[in-house]
Amino acid sequence: MQHMVKPVCILCLQCSLLYGVHLAAAVASAGDGNGGDQFAYSGFAGVKDLTLDGTAMVTPDGLLELTNGKPQVKGHAFHPTPLRFEESSSPEGGEKKAAVRSFSASFVFGIVTASPGVGGHGIALVITPTKDLSSGLASTYLGFLNRSSNGDNRNHIFAVELDTIQSPEFSDIDDNHVGIDINSLVSSNASDAGYYDDNTGEFKSLTLVSGKAMQVWVDYDDDATQIDVRLAPVGIKKPMKPLVSTRFNLSTVITDEAYVGFSASIGTMTSQHYVLGWSFGVGTQAPAIDMDKLSRLPGTGRRSKKSYRPKTIVIALPIVSVVLVIAVAAGVFLLIKRKFQRYVELREDWELEFGAHRLSYKDLLQATERFNNKNLLGIGGFGRVYKGVLPTSSSEVAVKRVSHDSRQGIKEFVAEVASIGRLRHRNLVQLFGYCRLKEELLLVYDYMPNGSLDKYLYSHDDKPTLNWAQRFQIIKGIASGLLYLHEEWEQIVIHRDIKPSNVLLDNDMNGRLGDFGLARLYNRDTELQTTVVAGTFGYMAPELALTGKASPLTDVFAFGAFLLEVTSGRRPVEQDIEGHRLLLTDWVFENCSKEQILAVIDPRLNGNINISEASLVLKLGLLCSHPMSNVRPTMRQVVQYLNGDMPLPEMSPMRFTFSLSALMQNQGFDSLLKSLGTISTLSIGR
Repeated sequence: MQHMVKPVCILCLQCSLLYGVHLAAAVASAGDGNGGDQFAYSGFAGVKDLTLDGTAMVTPDGLLELTNGKPQVKGHAFHPTPLRFEESSSPEGGEKKAAVRSFSASFVFGIVTASPGVGGHGIALVITPTKDLSSGLASTYLGFLNRSSNGDNRNHIFAVELDTIQSPEFSDIDDNHVGIDINSLVSSNASDAGYYDDNTGEFKSLTLVSGKAMQVWVDYDDDATQIDVRLAPVGIKKPMKPLVSTRFNLSTVITDEAYVGFSASIGTMTSQHYVLGWSFGVGTQAPAIDMDKLSRLPGTGRRSKKSYRPKTIVIALPIVSVVLVIAVAAGVFLLIKRKFQRYVELREDWELEFGAHRLSYKDLLQATERFNNKNLLGIGGFGRVYKGVLPTSSSEVAVKRVSHDSRQGIKEFVAEVASIGRLRHRNLVQLFGYCRLKEELLLVYDYMPNGSLDKYLYSHDDKPTLNWAQRFQIIKGIASGLLYLHEEWEQIVIHRDIKPSNVLLDNDMNGRLGDFGLARLYNRDTELQTTVVAGTFGYMAPELALTGKASPLTDVFAFGAFLLEVTSGRRPVEQDIEGHRLLLTDWVFENCSKEQILAVIDPRLNGNINISEASLVLKLGLLCSHPMSNVRPTMRQVVQYLNGDMPLPEMSPMRFTFSLSALMQNQGFDSLLKSLGTISTLSIGR
């Protein structure tokens, strides 16, 4: 499409010509003489014909802003006119056959978050037959699909996702990955975000929510039906080796004419998704983006003319030589110093008070094969977890490598050592030991071979369905562990983050509660203190929004949500196709009040359940999740109910009728959601 600028009058001719030149520099669209369609946006200043909806807008600085940092929003931006992707070919003596032509795309993006390393959810380049993605849900579905449309081949949607939340129901590999999506958010192939160095072949990791600009290249070869995606920091040329590839004939997916654009969404963790520049070509290479014309991301300073190009040395040679000599000398000194200090382990007075065993960094390097990626078990906001075998005892362990700049950091590291290091219970993950260096924080646990419970509830591909007996055993085990934390240990331990992803399964599929990074310890004669609101939305008691005080009863509330989730196979908070928030407690209560218990049981159990046990768990889950804290039982009572030592109290309709969503609104949860940008310890799974 040609962008024409018409002068209003002869006197305005000069101004109009200048505006036309500026707009042409920002966006161009033309044919290449071979039927190719292409466009390029080297920044978005002056671009007014993009199709925008949701929170998408062009900022005064020339950035395409897809989301504005508020929770539960989505934004879409499309090139205004459709591109013709198909060409008709006629084999000799055969019928005409439509085939999607080769195409390529390039774009520069950035994700800016209120809390470094915390993002949600992601951004996707999409090719779709329509610009109307209003049915797409925010957060979980990246703004362009929903529960009913996900996986439907009638979507005719191709997408490349840059995802910052791990969703087990979509078999996501981690919370920092790039995936190729075809009609579904279950990616055809995906890889941890990063790129391969052209010189060494080494894989270099990138953090999507780093707040730094990065460039993506997407290429489709119609002859090989090959899709290649590459990613690199701005300033690095297009890597030769793709980050992620897959073979798929897109002629079965992309329609003859289709729209190209972006979709981004946010759950409760606030982010701002930006596109700085964008180009696309069908039947030809995507035009180059003029990096000199791109604006800077918020918080990275004002743009200079060479802001995205390596600076050439233009200072006089004598001055450069002197500076270079000084720099080399200083560098050699620092390297020598660092070589000797790198492995210096730190010891502080508080470490003498706790019972966790101190391990050497050398042993942990050997155990994990120098933290080899083949031993990587998972990635979270705290850092990475690796499987290892200790050389001294041949014990299998999981090593949590805590990042200094992560959400967890030194404060939570100390909390874990201080709490779990001395706890001893069969249903708690045992801390085997720890290690502290100047640049490393490491926690070492007993290895749990069956992974976390959420994988069995939501990942349908590679995990077997847990039967009812296994689920009931896990429920009773976690209840016993919480009773120990609340009443049986020397101090009161409030876990503050009870959810399936923090429940690990041992060899016998027994549940063990782990991740004590948010835990708080109190002496039994000490009044509970107000703390920063922490935990995961959907498991947080309503009173936390008002008082900020975590207590054993706030753990009971989370355990109630856990009971309902394990029994139903559904998350505590979901969204319907219109984007309305649906609470599991309300749905379970509605069905239980109608005596339709089977309607809320996980359908993958195929009705093979103990009805009396399932009914007990559901009613107990509702009781524990009651919005009024004085109605909830203690964990000792919960264990007695589950063991059949005490009957569950009969609850009258008046006492038991509640709408958690209404009470959450009355007690301030909506205002809490609006302020999540300042709360770094609140999270939600996609």
